[in-house]
Amino acid sequence: MADMLERSLKKAFIDHRIQGSHYDPKLIINDVSKKEFMLNALHDELNSCTDFFFSVAFITQDGLAALKAQLADLHKKGVKGRILTSVYLAFNKPEVFTDLLNIPNVEVRISGKTGFHSKGYLFTHHKNHSFIVGSSNLTMSALKVNYEWNVKLTSYDHGQMIQDIQDHMENEWYESKILTRSWVENYTLNYNPQIEFKREVVDEEYPVIIEPNLMQRDALRNLRGLRARGAKKGLVISATGTGKTFLSAFDVNQFSPNRVLFIVHREQILNQAKEDYKKILGGQPSDYGILSGSHKDLDAKYLFATIQTISKESIYSSFCQDHFDYILIDEVHKAGAISYHKVIDYFSPEFLLGMTATPERTDGFNIFELFDYNIAYEIRLQEALEEDMLCPFHYYGVIDYEKNGELISDETEFSQLIEEERVKYLLNKLSYYGCSGNIPKGLIFCSRKREARALSLGFGARGMASAYLSGEDSLAKREEVVKRLECGEINYIFTVDIFNEGIDIPKINQVVMLRNTQSSIIFIQQLGRGLRKDTSKEYVTVIDFIGNYKNNYLIPMALSGDVSRNKNKVRKDTYDTDFISGVSSINFEEIAKKKIFESINKTSMDSMAELRKAFQLLYNRLGRVPYLKDFKEQEMLDPVLLANKKRSYYDFLLSMKENKEILTEEEQMYLMIASRELLPGMRKHELMLLQRLIDDQKNDVKKAVSIEELRRWYENLSVISKDKTIQSVLNTLNLNFFTGMTRKTYGDYPLISIEKNKIKLSKGMKAALINEYFEKLFIDVIETGLLNATAYLPDAPLTLYEKYRRKDVLRLLNWEEQMVDQNIGGYTAKNGEFIIFVTLEKGENFAGALMAYEDELLDSTTIKWFTKSPRTLKSPEVEKLKNPKSWTFRLFAKKSDDEGSDFYYLGEVNPVQETINELKKATREGKKKNVVEMLLKLDNPIENSLYRYLTLVE
Repeated sequence: MADMLERSLKKAFIDHRIQGSHYDPKLIINDVSKKEFMLNALHDELNSCTDFFFSVAFITQDGLAALKAQLADLHKKGVKGRILTSVYLAFNKPEVFTDLLNIPNVEVRISGKTGFHSKGYLFTHHKNHSFIVGSSNLTMSALKVNYEWNVKLTSYDHGQMIQDIQDHMENEWYESKILTRSWVENYTLNYNPQIEFKREVVDEEYPVIIEPNLMQRDALRNLRGLRARGAKKGLVISATGTGKTFLSAFDVNQFSPNRVLFIVHREQILNQAKEDYKKILGGQPSDYGILSGSHKDLDAKYLFATIQTISKESIYSSFCQDHFDYILIDEVHKAGAISYHKVIDYFSPEFLLGMTATPERTDGFNIFELFDYNIAYEIRLQEALEEDMLCPFHYYGVIDYEKNGELISDETEFSQLIEEERVKYLLNKLSYYGCSGNIPKGLIFCSRKREARALSLGFGARGMASAYLSGEDSLAKREEVVKRLECGEINYIFTVDIFNEGIDIPKINQVVMLRNTQSSIIFIQQLGRGLRKDTSKEYVTVIDFIGNYKNNYLIPMALSGDVSRNKNKVRKDTYDTDFISGVSSINFEEIAKKKIFESINKTSMDSMAELRKAFQLLYNRLGRVPYLKDFKEQEMLDPVLLANKKRSYYDFLLSMKENKEILTEEEQMYLMIASRELLPGMRKHELMLLQRLIDDQKNDVKKAVSIEELRRWYENLSVISKDKTIQSVLNTLNLNFFTGMTRKTYGDYPLISIEKNKIKLSKGMKAALINEYFEKLFIDVIETGLLNATAYLPDAPLTLYEKYRRKDVLRLLNWEEQMVDQNIGGYTAKNGEFIIFVTLEKGENFAGALMAYEDELLDSTTIKWFTKSPRTLKSPEVEKLKNPKSWTFRLFAKKSDDEGSDFYYLGEVNPVQETINELKKATREGKKKNVVEMLLKLDNPIENSLYRYLTLVE
């Protein structure tokens, strides 16, 4: 370690060109573009520490909330910590101290020092200490949003600086008061914050003028544009809580209709919608009316109606068909029902606006078609959070109740779901993760009515006031129970699905999910119940109890909004949750995270049923057969997944009965080769060359491209233009690279031919391109591949942390021929490239393993690695490892074979010469064989989130 620490310090303070280590001093700045945050740095240090000590002046509930899941994991591991804070400026609210008392493995003290303003984080690890000092307090803004400067340093136990820091922190600790409940009670009674943020009192004669926000201004501009082009209909897709009702009122204002009809599906929404319109449009009270079972204000200028009432023939036929200039339908995804069709078919407004958060339907009805495919505006959860339109949230994926080693699952007996021990477990979790403020006002979604009713009684028996609501309850009862929750008379409402949509309870500060995630849409609908902003809360706590469910993989998909069904993407969104914007956070307890990875590995995400569903969704949105490029541009299904489910996308279209014509076998082979080898876009050279050759043929350019001309062309386009790369590109396109079964599958269907150093399309390709349908499908593969290529570096053969198959690696490193995977095994070497493939968790059935290899990531820059057996220090490949100057060593790794055949590229490594050691290891049959072990050092530390995933113990 001393050598690595010395190199890191030299790199930081003497010469940046020196190779460092994971001990490198680091400047930590919140940088959204790089997804680097102070919060990540704390997570990384906590992940590997044996104890910790924070000295921070200011703490907020949300800052603490972002660490609670990890602190819970540390508690299970026996890791304890200390936090020293203050009452300086009365910044820390009483609720913060209450939350701190609820964390069992953290001891807290309060400094009495005047002007206590420190911001330091000290961590003890097995071999060293690390500390972070700078400007960040333990607040979510400081950890993720604000422009902060912090420095992380690493030290031996006996370093002078670490000694000074420890001495100062320890001295202050023992001079400070212990945090107790009686101290918190006294602090609460005397709490008088120096700065109060109060809502301004506005004279009723001068009402607040409500202006459109940024999203609404964009949507209004788009709606004007639609109408200017003659459109009679428009669809707005907007996340729950983003102000759809106000948006519609602003549009009514700019449209200036004589009569407006606003249609909703629940009566309790009517009055709120009417009041919102009054705030924007003004006018007389008589201008506004309600049409429902109990109200019939038929002459109102602005009429707010339930669909149940307006869809009655006796009601809608009492109006002229053109009575309303402007009709708006809220929650328009329900418009597939007959009741909506009656109204839409009868009236003929000048403009029809539909609004929904979830236009995707599974019942076959096409909302997009209903609105002539005119999407005026679309803003989903991620964008809404980025625009600060929603209340921030802290999501916790926590493990559900476990009894006798059995986790809650779809098969769990009802009696176990409601037993007293589970109720106690749930209440403990809800208390630990807490809420904004100190009084929970939560919605709890259950999987079945019996469970919801029984758990509500169980909560009540333990002193937590709650109520149960179902679809059988009257509107009056629902409203009464909601009012009881809002005023604090009860803390929770248990339900199954009646609050999925359409109900606004802004004071909700906890959303609890006690059910299997069956649908991303429903997940977001339930999450959205708490996201409407309100002065009573700073954030929403979302607690998702994760059981042994096969659909757990849907959780990261729903949170990220990703619908690619690409397993690597879903894994990444589980171990790297920085995709969430602003001061929100996503946290998984370690066991819950393992359950999600288990679900990802076991689930076939590319089943034909799921692919057909995704295809139909995009078909509905576009109003035509989508191409691969459409899936990429719309950020829908991964086009590589779709094209390679069968031989090509053409074959998939054939199965969907959407083919325009039947292609020849030769044409189908060209599509298959391009789809399998070029569509992923790992190297754009082949795609660019094919695109150029096809364009030349279309433009009747007879001249072939010379190899020298190709080299200059690549050079001008700032991509690799070395001779070996160009030869590799040509070997790929003329199929010379492929051997064995791959070549047998591809047959004699080269995409190009080369004669006298002149490159042109093969005769077969030229003939195939005469078919316009084939040409369209083939160009679609090329254009989509070029879009995929933007994820890869154009000026390097490989991109860090992307995934590659063995075959891909050989091709991208310009090998002349493919090798069979079994012949490569754990490594191969040729042409100055030594390529190492490591499967970290091999398991009992690890393919081809003769012995239990113990390859292991020791830290983010070091891996313990073993050669094949039998090998000695004199074996040819070991000689290469001992004399590394003429070789480039590259490391690829995956967690287990459950991930498939591709590996993460971790970068270049160097063998640590003094660690190269020959030893004997037992094979699975018990025989002793020679093997060589060593340490490999990475040039660049593995990014933290990926390192945590690769080293997560299953």
